[in-house]
Amino acid sequence: MHFGLTPDQDAFLERVRAFARDRVAPAAAGIDASAQFPRALVQECAALGLCGVTIPREAGGAGRDYVSYALAIEAIGFSSATLAVILTVNNSLVVEPLHQFGTPRQKDVWLKRLASGESLGAFALSEPQAGSDAANQQTRARLEGSGYVLSGEKVWVANAEAASVAIVFAATDPAARQRGISAFLVPLDTPGITSTPCDSLGVRGLGCRNLTFDEVRIEASALMGETGRGFRMAMRALEGGRVAIAAQSLGVGQAALDEALAYSRERSAFGQPIGNFQAIQFQLADLATDLEAARMLTWRAADARDRLPRASVEAAMAKLQASEAAHRAADRAMQILASEGYRRGSTIERLFRDVRAAEIYQGTSEVQRMIIAEGALGD
Repeated sequence: MHFGLTPDQDAFLERVRAFARDRVAPAAAGIDASAQFPRALVQECAALGLCGVTIPREAGGAGRDYVSYALAIEAIGFSSATLAVILTVNNSLVVEPLHQFGTPRQKDVWLKRLASGESLGAFALSEPQAGSDAANQQTRARLEGSGYVLSGEKVWVANAEAASVAIVFAATDPAARQRGISAFLVPLDTPGITSTPCDSLGVRGLGCRNLTFDEVRIEASALMGETGRGFRMAMRALEGGRVAIAAQSLGVGQAALDEALAYSRERSAFGQPIGNFQAIQFQLADLATDLEAARMLTWRAADARDRLPRASVEAAMAKLQASEAAHRAADRAMQILASEGYRRGSTIERLFRDVRAAEIYQGTSEVQRMIIAEGALGD
């Protein structure tokens, strides 16, 4: 049993780790090389209850706590950052807000399908001019007749290649900024939606698309919650997403550290393993401590997400520390492996590219520091 975990959490973690080791790890390099969305693996994840980890069983989910969710995402992220992020989007950014804010009709149609993995969801918030300034939504939703008309562009919409539905954020009252943003649950086969692929340095195979909404007509029943409450909904979803991205970062960082440890035992220089040299030992010690501190912050944030009405600061701390610690781990591991790590196609090369995005998506490190500082300074 692992320190601090209940027997149920421990058993769940071991099942996910076995799946990640036996099924995900052998496919990770191929996913990266092809940039193809791993549909078959996502379905296997669904069978393990990983598409709706925290959603009640009666709603199609696994009914587990947020710490278990974080454990699972770290375990998957250790083998494939791409698969971990796909699951994070469906869980934190789609299923959880749908469960919390969706109308009875929306839940009846979509919740069980999404939580069980029968369908996948996407989260359409980012725009060319609305990244860190998420309130600067240029996509518009105007009330017309018995429904709404959506017009605008969304970028870097993960899962969009395979998703059946997306939560789309749009300004219903542009002058009000965040108080004028609403959220809509929109099937992606709705006429007027077009998509174009976008390529990335790492976490390839996410099914990222740029989505254009050209006078897209949707029913009034597509509105999630109340008009003008979409920004709060997005921030609540991102809070959970940041815990999960922290966990995904830990998986990548731990994988990088393990590569460096193995190489330090095997590689000889000047007549002995390089792990015997204090210069290498101190680097490994710092990385191990860095990642373990991030793990404790991530578990704390996951626990706070379960217990508290809001966990914004805890989630921001976890994501900041974990993403930057994982980046440091990948960077130092590449230095320790030297030319072997820098080689195109090496595991470290892939991890190095994958981890960089964790300091950007679902809120940059700068945004996390703003949230933490606001919490520290108080109102």
